Amino acid sequence: MPKVTLYNTEGDNVGEVELNPDIFNVKVNEALLHNVVLMHLANRRQGTAAVKNRSEARGGGRKPWRQKGTGRARHGTIRSPLWVGGGVTFGPKPRNFGYTIPKKAKKNAIKSALTSKVKAGSFVVLEKLTIEEPKTKEIFNILKNLNTGKKVLLVTGEQDNNVYKSARNIPGVKTLPAYKLNVYDILDCEKLIITQDAVNRAEEVFA
Repeated sequence: MPKVTLYNTEGDNVGEVELNPDIFNVKVNEALLHNVVLMHLANRRQGTAAVKNRSEARGGGRKPWRQKGTGRARHGTIRSPLWVGGGVTFGPKPRNFGYTIPKKAKKNAIKSALTSKVKAGSFVVLEKLTIEEPKTKEIFNILKNLNTGKKVLLVTGEQDNNVYKSARNIPGVKTLPAYKLNVYDILDCEKLIITQDAVNRAEEVFA
């Protein structure tokens, strides 16, 4: 059973926490992680790129010159894709790039991502995190005490608006409740800081 150090908000070692091996000590499936990250990025795409085809481009209602006898190539409209200012052939239109993979695969990918953070020593468990009112300086000092990197994922047991509002102005810091953990955000951070109650919540959700 894996064990990690438990810290308080001052950055002091206050004990150890035993982690559920079914979540935090599984075989890391890199291929699955890759597929889930690709899905996450595809689902984030807006898909709003659009261009006009020859029927949508403005103008071109009149035939530019008669069909025969001019010595020039025949044309029916100045909005042909061959002309400057004409429509675009097979250009992009609004579309949905999103797709899904099975829930079980997503859950296994999250377990692999969490395990990779534990094995890399980038998994920090915080005894508790209580912010009475939104105050950026308070979160900043906690992160400084824990000696975190530039990109930090801060995970709480439940949605905590005070923590969210305190951390949102700090560059590179993202906050999530445990039930919203996803592979992309886990892998994208240098340090994953998770409260002890969030560990328990994650073990309930992903077990």
